[in-house]
Amino acid sequence: MSRLELIDESILAIPEYVPGKSVEETAQKYGLDPDSIIKLGSNENPLGPSKKAIQAIVENASKVHLYPSADAGELVDALSTYLGIPASNICAAGPGMDGLLDNLIRLIIRDGDEVIIPIPTFSYYEIAARANGASVVYVKRNENFGVDIEAIQKAVSSRTKMIFLCSPNNPSGNIVPEIDIRALLDSFEGILFVDEAYVEFAEHSIKNLVLEFDNLVVGRTFSKIFGLAGLRLGYGIMPAWLKLEYMKVATPFNVSLPALKAGIAAISDKAHIEKSIEMVKEGRKYLQEQIPFRVYESMANFVLVDVSPYNASDVCEILLRKGIIVRDCGSFRGAGNSLIRVTVGTQEQNMRVVEAFRCV
Repeated sequence: MSRLELIDESILAIPEYVPGKSVEETAQKYGLDPDSIIKLGSNENPLGPSKKAIQAIVENASKVHLYPSADAGELVDALSTYLGIPASNICAAGPGMDGLLDNLIRLIIRDGDEVIIPIPTFSYYEIAARANGASVVYVKRNENFGVDIEAIQKAVSSRTKMIFLCSPNNPSGNIVPEIDIRALLDSFEGILFVDEAYVEFAEHSIKNLVLEFDNLVVGRTFSKIFGLAGLRLGYGIMPAWLKLEYMKVATPFNVSLPALKAGIAAISDKAHIEKSIEMVKEGRKYLQEQIPFRVYESMANFVLVDVSPYNASDVCEILLRKGIIVRDCGSFRGAGNSLIRVTVGTQEQNMRVVEAFRCV
């Protein structure tokens, strides 16, 4: 028997997740000095983490032989203050928001269930849902990547258990209006998951709707605004009834001690948060105005560029040879072959990106 026969055919058919390129692989492939490469393909914070977060990691490094609290209660309490949401509605999660998704889908989904995903969007929703036996119903976004709420409602069947929305959306950067989210919550009996990984860079969050609706989950991460992508820390805001059930299937001690302490410190550093937001707003405006291709309006820490009539893969190759890592969106289902996502960097990095695009 082939070892692959041990794996269910539905798992073998799942497309592999495509991450952004790393500095190391880019340097090796193109013979570049790693220090000369700018990485603007994974939506990380170029300012790095808060100094308070680094200090918290250092101070707790000698304690890593001890288990952290099973439910990351200290972090949940700090998040409760930060968000203005009761602790009974918050779950900390690792690794990153992906861990929250894995646990939530494992709790809700059974073989034969359906989920709805408006595309193009973050690919891990599909991977996690299909890995747990769900069929995926895709609803195409409009030409400006807006969500067609009526099309989603029409796609709902008796087997639909979850709907996934990303707001601001990855890779397009646009938000889903609250009125549309309310319409879905009112008409749908399953769980609506709204991914707010980039919400700190936007002007509006729907987190408080969790206190109004009992079928909404909002996912958040420490990987973007807080600059803690390497610690893999996320959290969810959800109805109290669902948190009770969620904690039954969540992996014990899934938030490491360094991540827990760094997370608490990060949300306390208001100056670093404000500096990061201001940098993104200024840089986002600069990229939108200066890149010589169509750049979509964005409320995230990245912009989406349509390089038509060129192919994104060809343009990305040109930029890689110049030591600039951006994201070819060809791996996003439904995105086509001309879209590139560019993380907002420092002003110096943004200037290099603009100059590179002008040379295409």
